[in-house]
Amino acid sequence: MSGGDRLENVNPTLYDTKGHRILTEVDWDDSVVDPFDVREIFDLIRDINDPEHPLTLEQLNVVTEEQVMVDDSKSRVEVMFTPTIPHCSMATLIGLAIRVKLLRSLPERFKVDVMIRPGTHASEVAVNKQLADKERVAAALENSHLLEVVNQCLDTGARGE
Repeated sequence: MSGGDRLENVNPTLYDTKGHRILTEVDWDDSVVDPFDVREIFDLIRDINDPEHPLTLEQLNVVTEEQVMVDDSKSRVEVMFTPTIPHCSMATLIGLAIRVKLLRSLPERFKVDVMIRPGTHASEVAVNKQLADKERVAAALENSHLLEVVNQCLDTGARGE
């Protein structure tokens, strides 16, 4: 949390979540080759924990299916996210958590871009520049404290659901 345990967004708005996809035998059959789609990418990031609240990014409407773009044939994934407030100090951390989750989950062939949705954050240009810089992202992940915070965001069991 920022500001010495003081919440920036004390009373965030909660949004309805989509139901989880029902998986079939075909989904578990490794011999079936199917392209990655928007819903599959959304399912990877929807349950990431918000760094300030015991809520998911989907519950806070930070990530939505409409903000995900996938081009499997060109091996590209683009995710835009919307911070809950325009001056959210956690925006870079949220973007980093999304990026790490996708890099850990997708085949190496994918180029992953994560950015703040235009017009939704006071420092969107600076945050987007940080998230697009591979060297800065790698350096950030070498920081053990920051990596621990990112891993807490990715730990879906941490909410005790």
